[in-house]
Amino acid sequence: MTPQAPARDAHVIIAAAQIDVLIQVLMRRGYTVIGPTLRDGAILYDGVSSLEDLPKGWTDEQEGGKYRVKRRADDALFGYTVGPHSWKKFLFPATTRLWKAERTNGHFQVLREDPQVPKLAFLGVRACELHAIAIQDKIFLQGSFADPTYKSRREDIFVVAVDCVYAGGTCFCDSMGTGPKTSTGYDLSLTEVLQDSQHYLLVHSGTQAGAEILADIPAQPAGKKEIAAAKALVEEAAQHMGRSLNTNGLKELLYRNMESPRWDTIVTRCLSCANCTSVCPTCFCSTVEDVTDLTGQQAERVRKWDSCFATDFSYIHGGSVRATPRSKFRQWMMHKLAYWFDQFGTSGCVGCGRCITWCPVGIDITEEARAIRDSENNVSVSM
Repeated sequence: MTPQAPARDAHVIIAAAQIDVLIQVLMRRGYTVIGPTLRDGAILYDGVSSLEDLPKGWTDEQEGGKYRVKRRADDALFGYTVGPHSWKKFLFPATTRLWKAERTNGHFQVLREDPQVPKLAFLGVRACELHAIAIQDKIFLQGSFADPTYKSRREDIFVVAVDCVYAGGTCFCDSMGTGPKTSTGYDLSLTEVLQDSQHYLLVHSGTQAGAEILADIPAQPAGKKEIAAAKALVEEAAQHMGRSLNTNGLKELLYRNMESPRWDTIVTRCLSCANCTSVCPTCFCSTVEDVTDLTGQQAERVRKWDSCFATDFSYIHGGSVRATPRSKFRQWMMHKLAYWFDQFGTSGCVGCGRCITWCPVGIDITEEARAIRDSENNVSVSM
């Protein structure tokens, strides 16, 4: 007898060990499951095939220019915030071959690209990351032209989201209205609860596909006590964000301060290393390279991630439009918090804090925005 799928609006609870069942159910339905795993001293997104692949009992410590993993005092499966990887790497790959050509009888023939696109299930997507995916959907799918690579990878994604019950030192999603509670964009949403010797997950299905998967997992209806406990944990996380950003009139503030002396202060530290754009879940700049082999018999065109911090990125005939660290950093920050609204009607920042954590010198976008605001109010700002 086929179990009946829970109603989409219903909440159920599952034991922590049932995450393994969830992974197996997804794999049986043809999904390659991508989730958090501990590797190379960080919590990264990679293929997972069982509960044992998850970072059970591990957390992360994050501050400006600092990232460390350490043991927790419990066996939480999702007791961390976000690492250096975002889901962007699976939807908008760092390197994509656009076409390949071979020389035949003195003429080049372009070969048809027919990449095998995996059917992916994302496990452990945070609220800020759901918003980042939605932003990239707008960029790659909702304009005049849809990006075929992104579209082919995005179509069959199954999303298992996780509410944040722990805020990291560089998180500020609460300021951006993007977390820590998941609200949309998921098939299943989990809230992990460890209280009074209990370890379970509150589960909510956001789509019919999610409800059908949930029907294959042993669960029981959630009571008011379990729902209230999960809600309280998320609310507590919102109250303990490591950073905050005042977004009131922020776009207009930055436009008024295009020539603020603060930009000169920032670049005394900026290395133009592009770490911030590499770890950002919404940045989408790319470049195209044409490559031939040594024999001249094959050629291909490849799209690669690029960064506005690269001098060649803004190169036109006669030189680079943005050749100085000052102009590069200003472009990045203005794009995230101002230009993006004009282009796409939304902020380009979701408050994940990665750019702060993975900046080698700890430049903090929230602090720089605050310094520019304070300069208008004649408030003394120190480094």
